[in-house]
Amino acid sequence: MSRINTNIQSLIAQRNLGQNNKALDLSLERLSTGLRINRGKDDPAGLIASENLRSEKASINAAISNAERADQVANIAEGGLQEVSSLLTELQGLITNTANDTGLSDDEKKANQLQIDSILQTIDRIAGATSFQGKKLLNGNLDYTTTSVDSGVEDFRVNGAKLAYNGDIDVKAIVTTSAQQAGLVLSTNGALNLNNGVNSAFTIEITGTLGSRQLQFASGTTAQNIIDAINTFTDVTGVEAASITGTSSIKLSSEEFGSNEFVSVRVVDDANIQGSGVGIYTLESQDFNTADTSSVTAFNSTTASNGVRDTGQDVVATINGIVATADGKTARINSDFLDVSITLDTTTAQARGTVDAFTITGGGAKFQLAGNVDIAGNVSIGISDIATRKLGNTTLGYLSDLSSGNNNNVVDGDLNGAQKIVSEAINQVSGLRGRLGAFQKNTVGATIRSLSVSLENTTAAESSIRDANFATETAALTRNQILVSASTQILSLANQQPQAALQLLG
Repeated sequence: MSRINTNIQSLIAQRNLGQNNKALDLSLERLSTGLRINRGKDDPAGLIASENLRSEKASINAAISNAERADQVANIAEGGLQEVSSLLTELQGLITNTANDTGLSDDEKKANQLQIDSILQTIDRIAGATSFQGKKLLNGNLDYTTTSVDSGVEDFRVNGAKLAYNGDIDVKAIVTTSAQQAGLVLSTNGALNLNNGVNSAFTIEITGTLGSRQLQFASGTTAQNIIDAINTFTDVTGVEAASITGTSSIKLSSEEFGSNEFVSVRVVDDANIQGSGVGIYTLESQDFNTADTSSVTAFNSTTASNGVRDTGQDVVATINGIVATADGKTARINSDFLDVSITLDTTTAQARGTVDAFTITGGGAKFQLAGNVDIAGNVSIGISDIATRKLGNTTLGYLSDLSSGNNNNVVDGDLNGAQKIVSEAINQVSGLRGRLGAFQKNTVGATIRSLSVSLENTTAAESSIRDANFATETAALTRNQILVSASTQILSLANQQPQAALQLLG
């Protein structure tokens, strides 16, 4: 059947040509952009997924950049701390050198003090000058701010804390087992009675964590004389002696608290000591000032000649619900959200109960090391003030006490105390360097590696959804080009078909 007004075949050819042109345009667009999805209509679900993955990629890239920046900040702080460590080592040498009293003139001691003053000034200058983009790193600017410190807290340090936005952290400790010194009791029943021995001597060896000393006492030596003799060597042995109120007994105790401390008494020669109840006793577990009368070890026993020993005890406590590791009166926890150490005073460390230690209100060096901006992706580390007025502690004193005119100067001050302060300062600076090093290696380094792997996988996932497959698209391009060419040819033939009707007109 021939028609002139309506050419169905031409319409069919036009429709197919239009579809083939659109398919060809789509192939050309995908090949020119390299993307399979260029707009929502290409794949609505795929577009949503790929846009989410792109957002994650941007966050991960930013987190990697943040981690690298954190590493740079730590490097600058480490540089300042390294120089302070060198200065403290030099300071330790100057103190030891000046202690050679007879071998040094007063002028040499004063010259050493001038060097010490210069070192202290340099440390303060480094503390105030070490900065990153104008932000001071070692002057306490990045330390944590605290309030409401309990009177039972002798010292404390906040190494890390994650604070919610405008939030505080109340640090509470619960003491479940008290800290104890090592301790023994010597009962001599008053002045020594060596059975009227003229040439014999009661000989004991006192040993502590610092060392030992053998002491000899003649008949008639009073308990106070024995106490004085033992205390003469406390710096050598680490053992202190004192009388027990209301008795003639002698209490021997370690200077410090904790399981690393011990007191040992070995009877080298009992010299046939006489008297009721003489011997070595342990102390009551609930009362460190009372001898346990059921625990006597006679001076002339084999046990006494081999040595009687008592060990101290670390405080057992929890901090904010986490079991703390302890050393003497100091308890510490180190978790992802809170890293603190608390040193309790003697009374508090020996009493069971709750201690509202302090409240952390802010501060710390904060870094965003994850793509999601929340408290879990935030890392915080405290960088304490390393100024000379801060290095040391309340018990020993502070580094600034070594300057001219202060109690621990090397000209006429306490050199033993000065050396202890410097040793504590070295421990604090090296501890801070260690924490920064661990932060760089284990936190920042691991974060960068983990985020890099995550970025690779996220990029691969986004690519598989959104990117064009060139092998597929070039095949489709060839197919669509052929179809467009064929459709055009067919349309031309279809447009010629109505002319056949003219043959019917003769």
